[in-house]
Amino acid sequence: MKEKLHNIKTRAERDVLEVVDSSRLKDVQVKYLGKKGEITQVLRSMGSLSKEERPIMGNLANQLKVEINSLIENRKLELAQKEKAAQWETEKIDVTLPGSMPLIGQNHPLTLVMEEIKEIFLGMGFTIAHGPEIETDFYNFEALNMPKEHPARDMQDSFYISEEIVLRTHTSPVQIRTMEKVAPEVPLRIIAPGRVYRRDDDATHSPMFHQVEGLAVDKDISMGDLKGTLLLFARQMFGKELKIRLRPSFFPFTEPSAEVDISCVICQGKGCRVCSHSGWLEVLGAGMIHPKVLEISGYDPEEVTGYAFGMGVERIAMLKYGFDDLRLFFSNDLRMLRQF
Repeated sequence: MKEKLHNIKTRAERDVLEVVDSSRLKDVQVKYLGKKGEITQVLRSMGSLSKEERPIMGNLANQLKVEINSLIENRKLELAQKEKAAQWETEKIDVTLPGSMPLIGQNHPLTLVMEEIKEIFLGMGFTIAHGPEIETDFYNFEALNMPKEHPARDMQDSFYISEEIVLRTHTSPVQIRTMEKVAPEVPLRIIAPGRVYRRDDDATHSPMFHQVEGLAVDKDISMGDLKGTLLLFARQMFGKELKIRLRPSFFPFTEPSAEVDISCVICQGKGCRVCSHSGWLEVLGAGMIHPKVLEISGYDPEEVTGYAFGMGVERIAMLKYGFDDLRLFFSNDLRMLRQF
């Protein structure tokens, strides 16, 4: 039995050394150490030995098993090193070749404009508020003085999930939610930036776009405060010489309401094709908060007043950077994005 184990060891050492491909080592391992391997066969034949010989031969067989396994592992490391060295020989790197610069990303123009708007209003004492993009009909419409069947709902063709759940059409619900939380505390000054959704898709509209809406509630707030705030914003965004004007309009959640125009940033108010030769460009809507909206949000309209405004970030970006098609912001065209 000892001689048999010695012969197995000799042949195993020879077979391991003759292997030149690491994938063939598995065959050697199975040959000697597998379930039907030579070492296993020796262990199964121990029954023919005497009681005194069995532990001795069993110990020798197990020791040989460990030695063969160690030989295989060492050979595996040697072959791996040789294969790696051969790979380097065939795949040498030419350090004289020009390198390739990785593409470095930058902020999207809408992100740049959104951040600039935030910074301007933060500098005026506003804070930032957020709310859900999937809203209830109550917060998106009814709390803003737009009950069911109100004609103003036709102006905002909406994505309904169910009869009472809708993708928000503006960030005004954030204003209602914030007033509910803090009422009747004053002063309150917030802006609500975020994504909104409407069933529009053309050169100046998108099914998904971004808005920043603002709200201020305090005692004795007037239309003059609103105009001063918007004038300061417009001049910081577009230039110190900019002028604004407020035109009468209608929004169900403000009274009085106004459309806000800025002097054309292309022709400086002289009149051009972009402003239809009027010298003015419409940028946002605003007005004094309707008493019903204040009341439903927990404020006493006899004690406090407030103003609200809302702007489309894409609209501001189009004017600031000279875009003529809103869809360019979502086209992922690197020729456009690399300019920023």
